[in-house]
Amino acid sequence: MKKTNPIWLLTLLVMLPQFVETIYSPVLPMVQERFGVNEESTTLTISLYFIAFALGVAFWGVQCDRIGRKKALEYGLITYGIGTLAAVFAPYFMILLSARIISAFGISVGSIVTQTILRDTYDKDNISKVFSWIGIGLSISPVVGMLTGSILGSSLGHQGVFITLCFLGIFFLILSKQKISETHHWRKPINISVLTDLLGRMLRDHAIIKCCLLIMSFNVLLFSYYSLAPFIFKQHHYSSYVFGYSSIVLAGGTFAGAKLNRYLLLRNTDPDILIKIGVLGAFISSFFVWILLRYGIAFLIPYFFIVTAFSITIPNILSTALIRYKEETGSAGALFGLMYYILIGAGLISIGYIQNLGISCLIFSGIGIGALCMMNPGEKKSTT
Repeated sequence: MKKTNPIWLLTLLVMLPQFVETIYSPVLPMVQERFGVNEESTTLTISLYFIAFALGVAFWGVQCDRIGRKKALEYGLITYGIGTLAAVFAPYFMILLSARIISAFGISVGSIVTQTILRDTYDKDNISKVFSWIGIGLSISPVVGMLTGSILGSSLGHQGVFITLCFLGIFFLILSKQKISETHHWRKPINISVLTDLLGRMLRDHAIIKCCLLIMSFNVLLFSYYSLAPFIFKQHHYSSYVFGYSSIVLAGGTFAGAKLNRYLLLRNTDPDILIKIGVLGAFISSFFVWILLRYGIAFLIPYFFIVTAFSITIPNILSTALIRYKEETGSAGALFGLMYYILIGAGLISIGYIQNLGISCLIFSGIGIGALCMMNPGEKKSTT
């Protein structure tokens, strides 16, 4: 299919949800102090965000097939803008929490719609290489997000972050209207029966379940840092500004992983091998996070390797998971995203109660190892 959409804009749109979340992370302690809530309540603004994000992925993914990719993207960005505007003026914590839920529901289009456009545009032989390029872009978004959040938080407080996010929503809406072309020129009838049948097939697909568990484990590993590390830095008398600079370490890890992933894919390394390497590397690194957590912020060293593993593993999972659902990409992507984002939200709610970064890392990297051990039908070796 002719490539009608600029890859740079699609990359920015895929990066946008991660940027939106990481720019907010440095001001978590400020939100806690401003609204007078405890740490568990504050981390709800992240965990519930992911559940709303999951519902948004499902909704906008179905709309991709129903009204088209371009309209779904634009409506989602408008919804996101409304949520961030409400967050700017939120007088109470529950209103802020509601605004975060609305903005999460809207910004999920940055994930599902752009991935659907990419799957429309590229064939099986090229999609992994395209996602590896996007992986390099994703390595930039955490450092930009956290540094921006730290600077805005130090000078303008948490409201400065939400004002910036509101303007970003307007900016990307304008860009999308001007630059994005429709890649889905026929409308497939979508109803509850069709979606129920598709969901049933996906739930019986062991490969899909494995991918959901792996994506969940890696995202919870990543966002455990964004949820819990600000309070660890505060405990050791580091400012939110210093915490923002820690994103340089994480960005270095994600960039190294993305470059290594792309290098190996260009040499025709099997994506399944790269996934296994990433999962094992994350588990080993998590063990060292648990050990080093008692020594100040030394846990940043093994976290470098966790995010390296993230950048190797996630692009290969996302690029290959829906190969067998090519004729229903939008709806399959919606249900797939709904499944793994609900798992991510549940995982983040659990870390709000765990409140220990090292234990959280051990648990969720262990889930990744368990998922890796799942055997798909047809994978078992025959005995003679």
